[in-house]
Amino acid sequence: MSIVSRKEFLQRTAMAGSVLLLSQLESFALTKAEKKIKIAIIGCGSVSGQYLPHLSKSPYVELVSVCDIKPERAKKRAEEFNVPNHFPHIDQLLAGPDFDLMVTLTDMQEHGRLNKQALNAGRHVWSEKPLANTYKEGKALVDLAESRKLRIWGAPAVVNSPQFAFMSKALQEGKLGKVSSAHAHYGHTGPTWSAFFYEEGGGSLPDLGVYNIATLTGLLGPAKSLVAMTSIVTPDRAVDDKGKIPVKAEDNAMILMDHGNGVISHVQCGFNYFDPYGHEGKGQDRPTIIIWGTQGNMALVGYDWAPYGVDMATRDHEQSQRFLPDPGTYVWQQGATVISESLATGKEPLINVHHALHVLEIIEAARESGKTGKRVRLQSEFKWPIV
Repeated sequence: MSIVSRKEFLQRTAMAGSVLLLSQLESFALTKAEKKIKIAIIGCGSVSGQYLPHLSKSPYVELVSVCDIKPERAKKRAEEFNVPNHFPHIDQLLAGPDFDLMVTLTDMQEHGRLNKQALNAGRHVWSEKPLANTYKEGKALVDLAESRKLRIWGAPAVVNSPQFAFMSKALQEGKLGKVSSAHAHYGHTGPTWSAFFYEEGGGSLPDLGVYNIATLTGLLGPAKSLVAMTSIVTPDRAVDDKGKIPVKAEDNAMILMDHGNGVISHVQCGFNYFDPYGHEGKGQDRPTIIIWGTQGNMALVGYDWAPYGVDMATRDHEQSQRFLPDPGTYVWQQGATVISESLATGKEPLINVHHALHVLEIIEAARESGKTGKRVRLQSEFKWPIV
């Protein structure tokens, strides 16, 4: 039997302790990484075809159920992404296998009703835009979630892009001097696959303008008031599910927002814009968002939901430079995946429901201004700056 010196004993004990600690840390990290958020998706149309591939690759997600009022669509998505359950109605979805987060991807007119039902059933909610049909309905959803110790979030996820972060930090660092003005636009000739875009509660503002409104308020701060004009350029549309229909919601809109401190921004959107890059976004190499200041300007290249860089010129460097030509892992459909990781890890996301609520108020106020011709003051705010 060999005799071990006190020094050797302490060294061996320390090594054994280190191995044990490392093993425990690895076990803890593995357990944390393996925590999955159980998800149910309601709405199995075109948008689900973008969400499901992204969600299915997340280590924080377990896809439990899909649901659609057209049962064949739910069945098809379930088979395509190996989701064990599919249902034709939200009542059956909520009464079925348990899940943590409902992802709402239905016609926009149904979002408020469905989101409320999920919250009342004790589920967290990620909702595609808009969060609800009116600001009052959206505020009630946020209050309901808070009263039940639940969370609700709303698209878009534009604040997650590295280009947004770059622009936000440049503004905060004073790279453009005193900011005065900004412009954003997004449009195409209009979707054909569903009538809901053109029916009451639809329109170009909640479908298209919502992105630019979220980006400009995210960069410049909450809007204090606005004036707007809205119109219908194409009174009838031919759509896949209902044939020829009358257009009831605006397909053309322009908004002027006052952010305070002299800063004014402009958003234009519509379903009557010929733009070969408009709907898919791929290949767009021109700016769609521009911000001007007394000492510089910068422009987001591509769309805010599909960015390809930021061009900036300043008094110190008058030749425009392009920054961040790669969006990295950012894609517009990542919102529910990011929220799942947040629920699993406790890390607070950049996406904030009060920002989505502010955007919803702006959309509703723009329609009111368009009808009355009057300036509309806004009441909602959100934590700013975001990045």
